[in-house]
Amino acid sequence: MVGSLTQKSAKLKRIFIEPKLPTSLEPLGELAQNLWWSWDHEAIELFNSIDAQEFEAHYHNPVALLDGLSTEKAQALIADSAFISKMKRVYDRFRQYMAAAPATKHPHIAYFCMEYGLHQSVRLYSGGLGVLAGDYLKEISDRNAPIVAVGLLYRYGYFQQGISMSGEQIHNYDPAKFTQLPLIPVRDARGEWIKIHVNLSGRTVWAKVWELSVGRMSLYLLDTDIDDNTWDDRVITHQLYGGNNENRLRQELLLGVGGLRALKAMNMEPDLFHLNEGHAAFLGLERLRNFMKEQGMSYEEALEVVRASQLFTTHTPVPAGHDTFSEDLLKDYLFEYTYALDIAWSELMALGRSNAENTQELFNVSHLAIRTSQEVNGVSRLHGDVSRRMFSELTPDYHHTENHVGYVTNSVHFPTWVAREWLDYYNQKFGKDFVDHQTDRKYWSKIQKAPAAEIMSIRRLLKKRLLDWVRKSLTDDLMRRGENPRVTFEVVNAIKDDALVFGFARRFATYKRATLLFSNEKRLSEIVNNSDRPVIFLFAGKAHPADKGGQEYIRLIYNVTKNPEFRGKVIFLENYSMEMAKLLTSGVDVWLNNPTRPKEASGTSGMKAVMNGVMNFSVLDGWWCEGYKPGAGWALPEHDTYSDATLQNELDAETIYNILENDIIPTYFAQDANGISESWVQHIKNTIADIAPDFVMGRMLDDYYERFYNKLWERSQKLKKNHHQQAKELSAWKIRVEKAWKAIELLDLQAPDTFNRSLPLGEPFDASVTLRLQDLSPEDVGIEVVFYRRKSEEELELISTQEMQVAGSEGAEATYRCKFNPVAAGVFEYGFRMFPKHPLLPHRQDFSLVRWL
Repeated sequence: MVGSLTQKSAKLKRIFIEPKLPTSLEPLGELAQNLWWSWDHEAIELFNSIDAQEFEAHYHNPVALLDGLSTEKAQALIADSAFISKMKRVYDRFRQYMAAAPATKHPHIAYFCMEYGLHQSVRLYSGGLGVLAGDYLKEISDRNAPIVAVGLLYRYGYFQQGISMSGEQIHNYDPAKFTQLPLIPVRDARGEWIKIHVNLSGRTVWAKVWELSVGRMSLYLLDTDIDDNTWDDRVITHQLYGGNNENRLRQELLLGVGGLRALKAMNMEPDLFHLNEGHAAFLGLERLRNFMKEQGMSYEEALEVVRASQLFTTHTPVPAGHDTFSEDLLKDYLFEYTYALDIAWSELMALGRSNAENTQELFNVSHLAIRTSQEVNGVSRLHGDVSRRMFSELTPDYHHTENHVGYVTNSVHFPTWVAREWLDYYNQKFGKDFVDHQTDRKYWSKIQKAPAAEIMSIRRLLKKRLLDWVRKSLTDDLMRRGENPRVTFEVVNAIKDDALVFGFARRFATYKRATLLFSNEKRLSEIVNNSDRPVIFLFAGKAHPADKGGQEYIRLIYNVTKNPEFRGKVIFLENYSMEMAKLLTSGVDVWLNNPTRPKEASGTSGMKAVMNGVMNFSVLDGWWCEGYKPGAGWALPEHDTYSDATLQNELDAETIYNILENDIIPTYFAQDANGISESWVQHIKNTIADIAPDFVMGRMLDDYYERFYNKLWERSQKLKKNHHQQAKELSAWKIRVEKAWKAIELLDLQAPDTFNRSLPLGEPFDASVTLRLQDLSPEDVGIEVVFYRRKSEEELELISTQEMQVAGSEGAEATYRCKFNPVAAGVFEYGFRMFPKHPLLPHRQDFSLVRWL
């Protein structure tokens, strides 16, 4: 039973009559209930062979497909020996996969994210963040790592996109049928469906817990759309990123606080917590509450334990992209934590502010996540640097290059995104154990020996599959919009299989500059209307419903596609989805990306293209800074030439046209009698051999373990011993140091007289500092000389730091000294920086007390 409905005088109740497969087809049902099938090509083909038209109509959802299976069709399948043989083969491989022994030498980790892009039929995602998280879960499953994931179950998910005749984006919200999704209610020992509650602005809001099986790992989802809640609270989990800012706050509290309570209700006690973006930041507050309540810790002690076992990954390259909330709004939702944590409201607010004294500053959840997490990382090498700059305001006495923020470059799940034809070819050329060693470059390098004809045969097959789909999709969309049949015919007929095809598909945010290609429509027209060298540009993507600028970009591009000179040559594809992404990233010849530098945190669509022998043509931003290799794609410069955005856009557009006209297009069409361009094929080989192995999800998971999980695990276990004795000692030491910090006296400072004379290169810099440390020991305090070069009135470049050594101490006094030879001549600025020292500190920003002497 699911709720009660009243219509006029009739009282109706809903009942779900569960469909039942014949016994001999039951393996299909088991396969459909685990998303493993979605990255096994033979399993996908198995379901597609039941009824390809119905499978596509149900968004490639096998649960929905099987629900509608007629008795006659079921009997026909049973009688089809080839089908039954394939089903048994797929099912046996699935059971073998599921039976593999789990990894045992790793910490148990809980992964929190607001969205997961696992498959288009499971609408829990909006874009890159979700697809990245979904790919991560699949790799976790393949590795059988002890990680569980937590998210929200959305009734309407993210919108389905429509396009009007005038190019306006239409937002369609279709409710999901949970009975047709691979969801299982999570039950307790008594068989009761587990429900958790959170307090939201004085109300108790309940959420049921569902389990979604992703191969060998589980994603647990919270659902407030239940009878226990008022309508206002039922809608919390209706739409991903839906509603106003207050609903966003409710969703984030449900994810962070409710997600932890769900794990506790299932008797799970993870060793580490990974926050994938700041949406789950309130998890830290709930963890603090639990340690204080259950283990009698003080707030400061609990904070040491929470930080030591928590990682925060930021995907946002600009300050405005981080969620913020007003103090007035938060007071209704968080004030109870002041009692639970035994801290003042101002101290709680300070966790989310860069300046604790500024009561007008909005509360930033990313700041909260940083202050409750020992480790922080960006999602590409460049984004790591951008994040260090962005968050440097939290530790202003350290140069941004000294910030502890690291990085792990995003990647993609290879089995999900590689086309079946390429997978078979790789297995043939690289060896059948290749997928288990997909990060090993020596396997990929074997592509260099592959015949050009074989490579181009696969590329042409995949492009034809894409263009056939484009023709059908455009025909359906234009007919639905009421387009003139003659225009529809012209558009479809203009699509040539031998064209050079470019793809641009992603979230339509304005910084991604989707309209840059149209800066000079006359020049673009000349490019696409050369009958000897046909060129097609395919566009797809959604703009957030609140992003009017992004929606305007869609409208502009769509209306360009209606111009007679661009019909069938510039195409906008409606309702971008994961299935469309697979067709595009495997079927186009070149993947185009031109974001405003450095606003692309990573990007992953270009990586998917690489796996399929598709070259990238992109600004050197995000992942492409690391991925680009000469002879394996094309690049626009990493750094801007102009500070004026309009001038920079004009320059970038001209650069794009020039590279298209003088390099990419001539290279592709330099074809021999067999229609093969040897130089183009070499680009494909270099792309596969030199770029692909660095951007598979196996590498990313390895990086997270090596750079973050392992050291968090090691340190958190050390602090946990003997009832968290070392955590308590470290907390007490911090309190003692903080009380004494301002009372430390500078008694003497000796340094070279740089005011009256220069220091010749080769002459040592000799300095000493004497302090009265009060009740601190010399080992508690460090002093270093910091050298900078001034780049402008606002910016200093860090040149070097030289820590001073304790030269002697007597009573409360200690002398520190350094003597070293500068290694370069020039004009520098320097200072003496005092900082606290303790062997248990993981990095300086963990306790960022600083005094300049």
